[in-house]
Amino acid sequence: MRMLFRPGLFVGLVTLLCTYSGTTWAALSVFACEPEWAALVEELGGDRLEIYSATTAQQDPHQIQARPSLIAKARKADLLVCTGAELEIGWLPLLLRKAGNARIQVGQAGHFLAAEYTDMLEVPDKLDRSLGDIHASGNPHVHTDPRNILRVADPLTQRLKAVDPDHADDYQQRYQAFKAKWQDAIDDWSQRAAVVEGKNIVVHHDYWSYFTHWLGLNKVATLEPVVGVSPSTRHLAQVKQLLEKQPAVMIVDTSYMNDRPVMWLSEQTGLPVVTLPATVDYHGGETLLQWFERLVVRMLEPLK
Repeated sequence: MRMLFRPGLFVGLVTLLCTYSGTTWAALSVFACEPEWAALVEELGGDRLEIYSATTAQQDPHQIQARPSLIAKARKADLLVCTGAELEIGWLPLLLRKAGNARIQVGQAGHFLAAEYTDMLEVPDKLDRSLGDIHASGNPHVHTDPRNILRVADPLTQRLKAVDPDHADDYQQRYQAFKAKWQDAIDDWSQRAAVVEGKNIVVHHDYWSYFTHWLGLNKVATLEPVVGVSPSTRHLAQVKQLLEKQPAVMIVDTSYMNDRPVMWLSEQTGLPVVTLPATVDYHGGETLLQWFERLVVRMLEPLK
């Protein structure tokens, strides 16, 4: 049997295949401000989403620039997922303005802020710049409590369904699977970490407030005299003196911060330093489950 070559038919088939491939690979473009939300939205959407994380695990999310590469990604996004609570106040408003993408502007379905669905800690009674880099809405690092991840997952699923209603059933099924898996993990971590409950700790910066609140730890001192300000020698000496009266079991540090103050205090007191990764290494392929497992394991090490 002889096959007849028809140029028009061939071009049509190629176009159809390219279109089909494109829609299955990137049905929805998601711009995540931080890796934790990129990792969460991937759990809820899987390969149906094309996800871009604007920051990495080694970056301070306060100190980001609205550079052209970020603007280009935001310009084509269908959904923006950020922390909110003024964490991105220094760059997100400019990014949204420069991108000019109506779908992800404030008030639109494509604009999602995770902190709006959590109970905020450390909400200031008054706003005073002398108190340092405080946030009017409270401590923005809500992702460090695994229960907040679960609290955010449901409304984020609803937002995915609103933006992409054709695949609402898929998003709901993935959410239900994630919810069951995550709750089992929380139960396991809580049981294993029960030995740290009530222990005194020192923190470098109030980054881990939600995490330590979940574990029931007691913060006796913060190395920063005010939020975002490096401690002076005098302040460190005062913390050392305080620890003679209120002994602690560890100093908790954050991976992207200058570790000189914590190392000095550790040398002076003999306290172990526990440096925690600020967020999931999404760009390295780490999952939220793997990240929280690392956090729990490291917090238990000084008590072995």
